[in-house]
Amino acid sequence: MYQYDDYDRALVRERVAQFRDQVQRRLADELSEEEFLPLRLQNGLYLQKHAYMLRVAIPYGTLSARQMRALAHIAREYDRGYGHFTTRQNIQFNWIELERVPDILDWLADHDMHAIQTSGNCVRNITTEAFAGVAADEYLDPRPLAEILRQWSTVNPEFLFLPRKFKIALCAAEQDRAAVQVHDIGLQVYRDEIGELLLRVLVGGGLGRTPIIAQPLREGLSWRDLLSYVEATLRVYNRHGRRDNKYKARIKILVKALGIEAFAAEVEREWQMIKEGPAQLTEDEYQRVAASFRRPAYASLAQTDLDFGTHLARDAGFARWVACNVMAHQVPGYVSVVLSTKPGISAPPGDVTAAQMQAVAEWSERYGFGEIRVAHEQNLVLPDVCKADLHALWLEAQAAGLGTANAGLLTDIIACPGGDFCSLANAKSIPIAQAIQQRFDDLDYLHDLGELSLNISGCMNACGHHHIGNIGILGVDKNGSEWYQLTLGGSQGQQAALGKVIGPSFAAEQVPEVIERIVGTYVDYREVGEGFLDTFQRIGLEPFKERVYRREEVA
Repeated sequence: MYQYDDYDRALVRERVAQFRDQVQRRLADELSEEEFLPLRLQNGLYLQKHAYMLRVAIPYGTLSARQMRALAHIAREYDRGYGHFTTRQNIQFNWIELERVPDILDWLADHDMHAIQTSGNCVRNITTEAFAGVAADEYLDPRPLAEILRQWSTVNPEFLFLPRKFKIALCAAEQDRAAVQVHDIGLQVYRDEIGELLLRVLVGGGLGRTPIIAQPLREGLSWRDLLSYVEATLRVYNRHGRRDNKYKARIKILVKALGIEAFAAEVEREWQMIKEGPAQLTEDEYQRVAASFRRPAYASLAQTDLDFGTHLARDAGFARWVACNVMAHQVPGYVSVVLSTKPGISAPPGDVTAAQMQAVAEWSERYGFGEIRVAHEQNLVLPDVCKADLHALWLEAQAAGLGTANAGLLTDIIACPGGDFCSLANAKSIPIAQAIQQRFDDLDYLHDLGELSLNISGCMNACGHHHIGNIGILGVDKNGSEWYQLTLGGSQGQQAALGKVIGPSFAAEQVPEVIERIVGTYVDYREVGEGFLDTFQRIGLEPFKERVYRREEVA
């Protein structure tokens, strides 16, 4: 993983010192809250319902064991013993005291971490998939390019005050596990017939109150032009994006208003002026960054392991976990493991305790090479585990509450913190998620259903990405009460789609029964080999709608 150099450390330390002074001035009332607001946001600090929330950057979702232990320390010493991993591969601490924030940032700096640009109208955390560098269907490891983008965008003065926040994601595999089509800029990395590394650039994606799937902006872009082309796109947005209405300020609104052809022409004109400049990448620069992402010292292992096979045959629970929580690896004898943060009613989705963070750090060293990933789905990933160690790891993960065999299944719910914490939320997310998890607590039944994503957002900002869940749930306000609107048919990946609203919203106590009716409709209509999305696309919305709104009252 990337190693900070002296420049990185100096930059982060200077930002910590600067923000310490700003916090002291705010506490002394030398800065008003209005003056302090943009300063704290660009250091990842939000004021929520009960306390400040600090969002810590985890660039492209990669952590070392040492850094995970550093996060555990923050959870214990500065929060209430846990942190919340997000869909953008960051971690949030929800119970932070303002006067202690500079000390937390100092601690992060000691461990080559920061909270810079995790909020504010700037380029946010660069994301990619959790299996980068090890996925069996990968063209190349996208993290060097993601790190180059991170370095370029961090405290870049031209793009610190954009019309609105800006999110960039990359994928470099056959499957898109980074949801690139719902980002402001999505980058799909691939190779042409002669092996040349190229980029497909997508623009104008996003969720929120105006959900839009990104449109193709450029095909066949050389990797050397990555920074200059992204810079040209951002310049066009910075120049023409609206600043009079924050609800219409995202780049997706500009692309929609201009039309993709006119927008692309504007970007092309801008790019022609800068593409031969200092932003053009060189092989030396790429290799400088890529050197931090060298492959670990993998052992020469057989593709099959007798002990693993024995455990698989004798332990049905272990076999079930392997079936959905273990991913194929590029190296024979190794796999990647998803540690589920969705155990059910015992913990909210995405929440991980300090003790669990310590355990994950230890497992990453004992069973891997000291590296951990944060997944878009809010789970944790150990990227390099020997098959021979899987059973031992599973037993420890189960004991720690991280071994639930539900990755990709209905109870692997993506959810924002919702109205329990967020001042923007219209409704709670966590109790709804846990009520659904309690209703569907039969793992055999879940595995029979197969892959089925359910995402929950507490408001239209869509932090839970409800639009791209196979089943999406949106918290809405109805005359001061919390209600929930449902969508069906959303998906991420190469065939990304936005869900369709099924009809009128439901009260909180009705939601688990409604989900059961939706799932029951799928079971009744599915054909052999069909997943939920296949069945929905074949039969459409009406059979689900008819079942959900049938005359007898939804209880």
